[in-house]
Amino acid sequence: MLNQFDSENMFNAIWMFPDNLKDAYQLGENISLKNSYIGVENIIIAGMGGSAIGGDVLSILENKNFKIPIITCRGYSLPSWINDKTLVICSSYSGNTEETLSSMEDAISKNAMICGITTGGELASRLSKIQKDVILIPSGLQPRAALAYSFIPMAKLLEKAGIIKLNMEDWLENTISALSHARELYSLENQDNPIYELAQQIYKKIPIIYADISTLGIAAMRLKGQICENGKMLAYHNELPEMNHNEIVGWENNIDFFKRLFVIWLNDIDDNQRVKYRKEITQDILNNIGIDQYVIEVMGNSFEERFLHSIHYGDWLSFWCAIFHKTDPSPVDKITILKNKLKKNNDSS
Repeated sequence: MLNQFDSENMFNAIWMFPDNLKDAYQLGENISLKNSYIGVENIIIAGMGGSAIGGDVLSILENKNFKIPIITCRGYSLPSWINDKTLVICSSYSGNTEETLSSMEDAISKNAMICGITTGGELASRLSKIQKDVILIPSGLQPRAALAYSFIPMAKLLEKAGIIKLNMEDWLENTISALSHARELYSLENQDNPIYELAQQIYKKIPIIYADISTLGIAAMRLKGQICENGKMLAYHNELPEMNHNEIVGWENNIDFFKRLFVIWLNDIDDNQRVKYRKEITQDILNNIGIDQYVIEVMGNSFEERFLHSIHYGDWLSFWCAIFHKTDPSPVDKITILKNKLKKNNDSS
């Protein structure tokens, strides 16, 4: 069934994630910067989709190493407070993402420090012309499958710029080893694979993913996006404790829809203790109204390993959902239609 529906080999793109981590680290080690970044007081990652998620992953994995604010901006413009003490990293896999190009121009107009991470395109061309640093990453992948090349070179760029001190060597090798072992199981097209079995339960439903904002909230957002893009299914996510202050009340009316919903909990041993208790209470509330639920909690020697394992787990889950739907996971036809119409509108204006 794989060969029949996976025409662009998304299977291999997901399989290669551990190898990509290793390759991306070596790429990062070889980064050479021509500009100085002395005096940076805050950092903005400007990007969309699979490129933006790299900034989110970086901010959570290296959270304890950042001594200055770092935020990810998804849109056409940047905050009004940025200035010549702000470092804006423009991340676009294709180099042609219109929102990121617009944010780049906004950063230039505000005299911010700027660099780019891309495979080429207009982003590389524009930044090179004004003598800004551009980190070139391998092309040929779907942007969402290039996560390793998004966040690791970004981290190494910041280290070489003297902005953060990384401890990546402490956990990356063990993480690569663990994921290389896990993919042997997660890639099996049978019931021995727990992800295959879970996909069989959820592919005809609408998954809702919940996680602690301080640990796996970003992984929950990534999983939602992967299910949408790879599985071609609607999915949603939220984070605790915020979910307990509004969304939880929504599980009351329109009960006829509840049978089409499936809640996935991403748990981690480092979840806030109060959030752990909140999860237990919320799960009981949902059990009492008959909601299907499933808890995912992967093991690992470090938070970084468990976080990236959760990402890898989710990528496989989205892939198997696509296969059960007899859908090619790679094409994103509706995004292509949208971009073509936007381009026509831009060309005519």
